Amino acid sequence: MNVRAFTADESSGLDPAVRGSYLGFIDKIPHLLELGVNAVELLPVFEFDELEFKRYPNPRDHMVNTWGYSTINFFAPMTRYASAGGGPLAASRELKQMVKALHKAGIEVILDVVYNHTNEADDANPYVTSFRGIDNKVYYMLDPKNNSQLLNFSGCGNTLNCNHPVVMELVLDSLRHWVKEYHIDGFRFDLASVLCRGPDGSPLDAPPLIREIAKDSVLSRCKIIAEPWDCGGLYLVGRFPNWDR
Repeated sequence: MNVRAFTADESSGLDPAVRGSYLGFIDKIPHLLELGVNAVELLPVFEFDELEFKRYPNPRDHMVNTWGYSTINFFAPMTRYASAGGGPLAASRELKQMVKALHKAGIEVILDVVYNHTNEADDANPYVTSFRGIDNKVYYMLDPKNNSQLLNFSGCGNTLNCNHPVVMELVLDSLRHWVKEYHIDGFRFDLASVLCRGPDGSPLDAPPLIREIAKDSVLSRCKIIAEPWDCGGLYLVGRFPNWDR
């Protein structure tokens, strides 16, 4: 489900101040219960760049990223999903209210999470929002034959180097944060096969990140859903590592 799209239209009957927001979502919980819903999977709610296409040449400059697969911050909720006039603190507070209200109604909350790439585009459209400006070689997979070129297993221009110790700890800290602070029940990993690649892009039989998630005292209690492929052809349907744990 898309938090904004769920109630953004005036047909929702909500006050304009809460349409398309976390609080607007709360007002529609009775509708979900009427449908018999007992769990919701939210499209990405990490802070993302809705206007990323503005930096590309025409005709993409008129487009808006609605889905949210363009992460800027793995620890902050999407500010624009706060009610009218709300900033980052309001977004955090209202998302917590939304999760609490869903739990009170007996509905679990699963987040669609994107740890396969970030908003920092590709070599043709270089754009620095965070990690590229810190340590490009650590945070992203680079072509072993040409370290100036990004590997692209995500289809979005860059690929997060998930099994590097530094990046792995970042991902684990992020996941724990959402469980501990927001009481999230589970995660659906977008293009999860990327999480099974080494720094040079080669597939790993026992990827450290997947192993750590499976044995983590916090994360092992969560529902874990993997989209078992990526844009580099790593198809792991029926054989995803640690699927039985």
